Amino acid sequence: MKSIKNVPNVEFRAPNIQKSGVEILDLDTFYKKLSQCKFDPSKPHRINYFCFIYITEGEGGHFIDFQYHTFQKGSFIFVNKNQVHAFDLDSRPQGKMINVTEAFFDSILTNIRLPLFTPTHLVSSYQPVFTLSDSLTETCDALLLEIGRAQTPANSDPLLIQLLFSSLLVALARERKSNTEHLSEIQTMRFNQFLLSIEEKFTQTRDASAYAEMLHISYKSLNQLCKLACEQTAKQLIDAHTILEIKRRLIIDSSQVQEIAYELGFDDVPYFVKFFKRHTLLTPSQFKEYSKAK
Repeated sequence: MKSIKNVPNVEFRAPNIQKSGVEILDLDTFYKKLSQCKFDPSKPHRINYFCFIYITEGEGGHFIDFQYHTFQKGSFIFVNKNQVHAFDLDSRPQGKMINVTEAFFDSILTNIRLPLFTPTHLVSSYQPVFTLSDSLTETCDALLLEIGRAQTPANSDPLLIQLLFSSLLVALARERKSNTEHLSEIQTMRFNQFLLSIEEKFTQTRDASAYAEMLHISYKSLNQLCKLACEQTAKQLIDAHTILEIKRRLIIDSSQVQEIAYELGFDDVPYFVKFFKRHTLLTPSQFKEYSKAK
């Protein structure tokens, strides 16, 4: 991986986005448009939408939040809002890229009940890349084709697009390996609520008891739920997300360590440095320099 200094933040700009919130793009078309990009997609960049990549031919790897994940024919790659990722442009696999806005997901949750699917990387039991079975491949191909048809000017139907995309999410969620399969529906929903709360509130508090209060359950119950779901405590999950966000800001922003510390709710910079080093064995400055050198 080359230098990751000055990582760009990428907003969704596709023509379809204003209309339906979803764009399905052939990877071949994406490759042809590379010369028009204002940044290099093969280098890490942060997105403010959801990106799903469906590989129909080829193999390679995708960089997602400081980890390199390999893929093959039939793989489905999940990149969620605010994640840092980079494309493999050496092997140039074939397939589809599905870009989705957060507003589209919100509309799905408003109109269609999807309690067991949370589109967030914070669900640690989910891997960002998995390979579809033959039957799911057929389902995926058919649903993507129908979504494309529903987006044509003559057939544009926002609710139909939501229904079709929801069907795709449900089909993927059923087959996607998860350590939370043994949880009840209520436990899964509560665990997902906790993970989403971390994303929203981690700059305000890293106290697990405060999150338990937000969820109207006891601290003990929250810890038991987290251990049951992923064999980690609530505090470990909060700290893991905090460290991930620090890493993102260190490589994306030109901000000083002190600025990042204050932005993320640390009043004491020396403690911020100790907190980061305790989890990574590097100081923030060392991590930033190490990342630049890669």
